[in-house]
Amino acid sequence: MTKLNQCGETAIANGKIASIVTYLEMLAPAESATLPDRDDLSLVRVTNPDLDWYRSLYREIGEHWLWFLRLHMADEKLEAILTSEQTEIYALKLQGRDVGLFELDLSNFPDVEIAYFGTTPDQIGSGAGRWMMTNGLELTWAKAPNRVWLHTCNLDHPAALPFYQRSGFTPYKRTFEIDDDPRLTGALDKSAAPQIPVIR
Repeated sequence: MTKLNQCGETAIANGKIASIVTYLEMLAPAESATLPDRDDLSLVRVTNPDLDWYRSLYREIGEHWLWFLRLHMADEKLEAILTSEQTEIYALKLQGRDVGLFELDLSNFPDVEIAYFGTTPDQIGSGAGRWMMTNGLELTWAKAPNRVWLHTCNLDHPAALPFYQRSGFTPYKRTFEIDDDPRLTGALDKSAAPQIPVIR
C-alpha cells in the first residue's frame, strides 16, 4: 500500500481515480435567500422509491461528475438504505419532470447529512439548484438538528463548493480518496466525464 506523502507527490495506480473531498457544515439556519417565484418547481418526498427510478435519476445527475457508489451497490443494500426511516429522499420536479435529487441521512441525528444533492445537466445555471437548496434546508432545519453537513470533491462541478458556501455552509475538513475508476469497472459508461481522463 502506497503511503500518502502529505508534503509532496504521491503516485496513483493506473485504473484509479483520486479526489480531494471537502466537508462543510452549518450549525444554525442561514439567512434565507429571496427567491423568484417558481410555480414550475416543487420538492416532493419520495417514499419507498423504485430502484430503477432512483438509479436513473442518480445517473442522469451524477454521471458527468463520476457519481458511482449507488450504481454498483447490490439491490438489497440499496433498497435497505432508500427505504430506511433514517433516509429521506426528495425529487425536484419541473412541471412534473424529475430534475433534481435532495437526499437526507438522519442516521446520526441530531446531525443530518445531505447525502446527495444535484440537478440534471439541463438545469445547471437555471436557478433550480438554488431553489432546491433553499427549500431543502428549510425542511431540514424544521427537524431541529444540531448540525447539517455535506461533502463535495474536486471531481464535482467547479461551482459546487462556492455554491455550498454561498448557501451558508462552512468548510471544516478535507480528505483524500482513491477509488477504482467506475468507467473501467462498468458502473459508468466509458464516455462519462470526458474532462477526467481514464488512465488504464
